[in-house]
Formats: sequence, structure tokens, C-alpha cells
Amino acid sequence: MFINAFLEYLSLEKKYSSHTILAYKTDLFAFRDFCATEFAEEDLEKIHYNQIRNWIVSLVDQGINNRSINRKVSTLKTFYKFLQKIEVVELNPLAKHKSLKTQKKQEIPFSEQEMNDVLSVINDDDFISLRDRLMIELFYGTGMRRNELINVKESDINIEAKTIKVLGKRNKERIIPLLAIVFNTLQKYLSKKHESGFKSEYLLLTEKGNKIYETLVYRVINRYFSMVSTKTKKSPHILRHTFATQLLNQGADLNSVKELLGHSSLASTQVYTHNNLEQLKQVFNKAHPRSKKKD
Repeated sequence: MFINAFLEYLSLEKKYSSHTILAYKTDLFAFRDFCATEFAEEDLEKIHYNQIRNWIVSLVDQGINNRSINRKVSTLKTFYKFLQKIEVVELNPLAKHKSLKTQKKQEIPFSEQEMNDVLSVINDDDFISLRDRLMIELFYGTGMRRNELINVKESDINIEAKTIKVLGKRNKERIIPLLAIVFNTLQKYLSKKHESGFKSEYLLLTEKGNKIYETLVYRVINRYFSMVSTKTKKSPHILRHTFATQLLNQGADLNSVKELLGHSSLASTQVYTHNNLEQLKQVFNKAHPRSKKKD
């Protein structure tokens, strides 16, 4: 049995956390027990895909959701890759396995009222409050990603053109216009930043003048939106989602939104059309003359 050797490999070579290793261990021992009960076989290196398939069917019959089943299968796949690596098996029995289809969780954007409410609760008369307001307004007013926001430098701001340069995925640059309200907050923030004597080239800083970081950004967004919203998910990505959804709801074309978001293909942008489509359906069903006719 090679499970313990695999777990040591994850710990010592892959440097996985103890929590992750425990999850792998639980999945593998559960699968081994299934094989011992169903096929009288505990040596997992002797197991074939048809037997694994029976295990997957049993998980479905137990009512376990597809996302969880895919995670368990991923554990097995990684285990068999390890057995290939140490030349215990020649082929990975899961090499051609296709994951079960999962329903993508719908991300619900913030409403215009929630956006107005959150900005109204920020007292922007000190450096940190101004930074937090600017952070939220930049997410909502540009649709940039969290990592893009963190890495914006003062030199990326064009004061005359009222634009901001963003470095996206694969080092792809894009220029985004700044709304007047965002530009005003930006100017106030820069005045406070310079008054504080901070020399960092990065735009948004901690109270000690250092570059902001991912968990800080998440905490800021979560803290303020928890004051005004009951939505379960409150994150920088939901603000990006809100930006895109509200633009589409107001009639912006998909290509323009694609360019603003920095997507490489329209397919990535189309995920934001769901709410717009639902709104169009409601209008269509209320307005179309055939909607009032019964079959």
C-alpha cells in the first residue's frame, strides 16, 4: 500500500498544508475501504477504471454533490500520478476521466442602492477612510481585478486625460477612463497621501505607508458591505461583477465591457450577462402581446 508514501510526498515535497493532506488521506482511505468491501482488493495500484467508476456511481447514489465527487476523484488522479512517478503503475486509470458537470454558482451583484448606501457610510476625512472610499469607487467605477488594483502606481494615473492604466493578466495593459466622482476622490486621496509624507510609488497604501495586500483589500470590502448588505458573498470580485452587470443593464455593448474588463474573449464576458438577460425576459414577458395569450 502506497498511501502513506504519497502523503509524505505531499507534505515533504509538495509542501501541502496539514488540512489539505488530511483531506487527501480521508478520500484515499474511504476509496480503499470501498474497494476492499466491493472487490476484496486493498492494493490500489491494482484497481482499474471500471472499479473507480463503480465508486463514483456509489457516491452519486449517496446523494453527494458533483462538486464534492470531482474533488474526491481529483485526489485519486493525483495519487495515481504519484504511482506513475515512482513507477508502480504504467498508466493512470483516470487519465481520460471527464469530471461530472457542476452547476456554476450564480454571483449576485450589488444593487445601485447598496452601492449608494456603502459610500454614504464611509467618513472620508482621514487618510485610511479616503483610501477605503477610493478602493471601492475604483472597483465599482473601473471593474478592475483585486490584484490589478493592488499594483496600480501613481504613474499609472493620467491627470489630464482622467484615465488609469491597468496591468492585467499576461501583462496586458488597458486604459480605463475615470468617472468624475472617482477622479475627485482620487485627487483628495493623493493630497492626503502626499501630506502624510509617504514616498511609495504605489497608489493605495496601508496606514504605515506600505503597499496594500490581498487580505487587507478583502477585509475592507467585506467590512463596509456588511454594514449595508445581507448578501452572503461580499468580495472585490462581486464589485467587478456589479460594474459589468450594471453597464450591460444600461445598454453598454458586450465588446466594450470586454475591453474594460480586460478579457481576452467574449466568452469570459458573457457570464456577466445573466442578470441582464433575466431583466430582459421580465420586460419581454410583460410587454410582448403574445405573453398574454394562453395556449
